[in-house]
Amino acid sequence: MSQDRYVVQDQHMVHFLTMTVIHWIDVFTRPVYKHIICDSLNYCVREKGLVLFGWVLMSNHLHLIARVDEPHTMTAFLRDFKKFTSKAIVAAIESTPESRRLWLLDKFSFEARRTHRAEQFKVWQDGNHAILLESQKFLLQKLHYLHDNPVRQELVANPEEYLYSSAPDYAGRKGLVQVELI
Repeated sequence: MSQDRYVVQDQHMVHFLTMTVIHWIDVFTRPVYKHIICDSLNYCVREKGLVLFGWVLMSNHLHLIARVDEPHTMTAFLRDFKKFTSKAIVAAIESTPESRRLWLLDKFSFEARRTHRAEQFKVWQDGNHAILLESQKFLLQKLHYLHDNPVRQELVANPEEYLYSSAPDYAGRKGLVQVELI
């Protein structure tokens, strides 16, 4: 069990979530790994009751503003999403040209053995830093925060230029993941 004090407080309310790669390893540097996350989020929107209001994928973490509709639960979504994407990321690392292949697999394998929290490879840290968004003001503050993340990292000059977030959707363009605008 994670010692994260930020836990899902209500299974069907809107939360700001952060999922972080173990040791903040920069995994999401290649499009193939980024698209695993995008495809998985779209699947969860279609099949797992995920309602996504905002998201951004950075090199070593993912922020979501989301809720989950009944009969699904947020904790089940998070568990299944992390389990599936972990396996898919490891498979992609093993099957595509990757200069860091052995190093990445060694780190993920060591973390699984060290924590006894995964069978072979552990990609994601435990916990999701779930913050309940109880007001529209707080929700909009977190939306701006996550959209500005790539700007703060100097990846783009404007949030809507970053492909791996919901900022293009909020700028009137179609993004990579289905979102419900606030």
